[in-house]
Amino acid sequence: MFIQTLNDFPKQFSWEPKVVNPENLAKKENTIVVGMGGSHLGADLVKLCLPSLSINIHTSYGLPEVSEKNLKNSLIILSSYSGNTEEVIDSFNTAFTQGLALAVVTTGGQLLDLAIKNNIAYIKMPAEDIQPRLALGYSFRAILKLLDETSTLGESDALANKLDPDSIKIKADEFSKKLQNKVPVIYSSLKNKALADIWKIKFNETSKIPAFANIFPELNHNEMTGFDSNDATKNLMEKFHFIFLKDGKDDTRILKRIDATKNILEQQGFEVDVLPFFGDTKTEIIFNSLLLADHISLGLAEYYGNDPEQVPLVEKFKKIIS
Repeated sequence: MFIQTLNDFPKQFSWEPKVVNPENLAKKENTIVVGMGGSHLGADLVKLCLPSLSINIHTSYGLPEVSEKNLKNSLIILSSYSGNTEEVIDSFNTAFTQGLALAVVTTGGQLLDLAIKNNIAYIKMPAEDIQPRLALGYSFRAILKLLDETSTLGESDALANKLDPDSIKIKADEFSKKLQNKVPVIYSSLKNKALADIWKIKFNETSKIPAFANIFPELNHNEMTGFDSNDATKNLMEKFHFIFLKDGKDDTRILKRIDATKNILEQQGFEVDVLPFFGDTKTEIIFNSLLLADHISLGLAEYYGNDPEQVPLVEKFKKIIS
């Protein structure tokens, strides 16, 4: 059951990722992570946690349009939870043909076969028959291991005991009721964009509802004006509910913008909730926030009578294009 997966989520931080073929794991100045959907989210979180790292996340076929020098100075990590994502397989073949430095993160499939066949360094994640968006502890730790970020990897060990899904569920249950029959709009600072994006994804995939995300300060220069409603547009606006992810360590000017935007939107008649981050370490703050999103989106899935686990439209789309 989905709820059991959430209850078991802290156990992912007890998993010790092991690099196979470590002698072929190159140290490079830059990193390119190729992944689609939930399979690149662990890398997004590593980038959020360690902003000084040079990580380019590529979410399409082939390789990013960067210079040949940049490609040669990059470790290209191919990440696919299933191991069968066609865009990632294509990127592997493109990079392998060019003789670039590769590493693989997967649970199996074609990607694992390619890594084994070609002696590529790889980490095999536990295959638990869950959606990639629910395996972020595993993928986060796998990417950290490949990048030899031992300090942050060690910090995340503590989450096995510190994350408390039960207490987070209590917070989430009441909040999910506020979002019933609403379209969530999630805002954060630029540095926390990955979290806002993942919140959006969890509403999309778990709750099966539309949701949107944007960042301060950019949204104050454009998107905000789209909510300047009048009698003619009121019916368009009434479904939106705003969620601001507030990081107390954000630039004070961003915090000022959060307060001002909340005030303006409320004057326009919108419901706005500000959710402060909570936790003792950066990794704990990140995964507390994501567990909260998981439980809120699960509550909405139950309210709408939707299966929180499966993504039938995605599977239907794959069949159409295969």
